[in-house]
Amino acid sequence: MTGRGLSLLVASGVVGLVAGMAGAAQAAQCGNTSAGFEAWKDEFIAEAKGRASPAALAALANTSYSTATISADRGQKSFKLSLDQFLAKRGGNVIVSRGRALKQQNAALFASIEQRYGVPPGPLLAIWGMETGFGAVKGNVNTLSAVATLAYDCRRSAFFTDQLYAALKLVDNGVLTASTRGAAHGEVGHTQFLPKNVLSYGVGGSLDSAPNALNSTANFLRAHGWRAGAGYQPGEPNFAAIQGWNDAGVYQRAIALLGARIDGR
Repeated sequence: MTGRGLSLLVASGVVGLVAGMAGAAQAAQCGNTSAGFEAWKDEFIAEAKGRASPAALAALANTSYSTATISADRGQKSFKLSLDQFLAKRGGNVIVSRGRALKQQNAALFASIEQRYGVPPGPLLAIWGMETGFGAVKGNVNTLSAVATLAYDCRRSAFFTDQLYAALKLVDNGVLTASTRGAAHGEVGHTQFLPKNVLSYGVGGSLDSAPNALNSTANFLRAHGWRAGAGYQPGEPNFAAIQGWNDAGVYQRAIALLGARIDGR
């Protein structure tokens, strides 16, 4: 074979190899519609072998693209409201009233949490009320489908890929199952922990137990710098821990204000 013929053959082979690699990469790329989800999922499962058990990957294989999750992710308009508007929309007065009653009814539990973690009842009850109406509304979206959808979706793919690996670990640990349901972004339990936070800060088992969820929330806040006895309003030392809980400024200020009203400060 002449040198030119060999060069053409090599060049053709390289082009074919690159095209083949591009096709493989395409299957794992993020997407903004449901069209590529199944191909992405197959590629993710292949890549995840060795990092997750066959049982966990089998659970992932049964997930579906969650349009409810995408709709919720694109529609978080309440975080753009003023503080007064946000509190009115989220039922701030009801959270305070119910929070004060639960504080009295569960005084021993909250005393134990504060002794262990240094976090007073107010901010915990404010978070509990804000997230799920004190456990009344924990969500009805399949958790693995929600997290897988967001790992595939281009908007925050890297962040939710980490969450998906954490969710698969929780399947192995028996904390999640293929049928677990929760909030639209994959949060679970009374105070709505994402999978990675369940792994890092969850205590006591399932966060569908209110005491477990409240202890876990206090553990999260302490891990984010909460100091016993310090204030938690904007500009005070413990406000940074509340900021670690949620990125939205209006949410952070709402938790601080409602917590203070529940604590009687």
